[in-house]
Amino acid sequence: MKIYSIFFLLMFGAALGFSQETPVKSTPIERAGTSFPPPSEGSAIPARKSTNPFFKSKERASNLPSDKKESFSMKTGNDLLTAGDFIEKKWTEDKKISDEYRKDQYLGDFKTKGSYVEVLCRDYQYVDGDKVRVYVNGKMVESVIELQANYTPILIKLESGLNTIEIEALNQGSSGPNTAAFKIYGDQGELITSNEWNLLTGAKASVIFVKQ
Repeated sequence: MKIYSIFFLLMFGAALGFSQETPVKSTPIERAGTSFPPPSEGSAIPARKSTNPFFKSKERASNLPSDKKESFSMKTGNDLLTAGDFIEKKWTEDKKISDEYRKDQYLGDFKTKGSYVEVLCRDYQYVDGDKVRVYVNGKMVESVIELQANYTPILIKLESGLNTIEIEALNQGSSGPNTAAFKIYGDQGELITSNEWNLLTGAKASVIFVKQ
């Protein structure tokens, strides 16, 4: 009888122990071959970074135009230029040009067997009223020729020996010195020479023909 009592107590204790709730372990859920493990304790969801360029303040600031003002300087080297300096520089340049054009211009000498030459001249820059006078061996053969955009012909009869043709600038047009382009043809229509002149009032351009 005592043995049965002990056996009964052992069975009652075992039943009481199994009645305690056991912890349930979480298992990953499997779906279509993919498992999703449970989040580990203490893990945090990372914050989503914005890709909107308007939220990148540093990058936006670098793309905006700078408020820095560029400095303006009228210095060349270490000297400060004034309006008087500009005027003096321009006057010096104009004086050099004037001194060059004030001189007579020699345009060459040529030999020919022809009885005459034909001089064609025109204003090769802006047509501004340039006028010239033509001499042959010191004698005036054309008193006034106003240069145009098209060539003006001047027929000059040659004498035996030396023939000096001079073209005098009677004025300066509104755009600078008396400027002209010219061509000289022989009596057979051959081009002998072509050139230009740039003259101040009173200066002359000369060319010499020696008739053989």
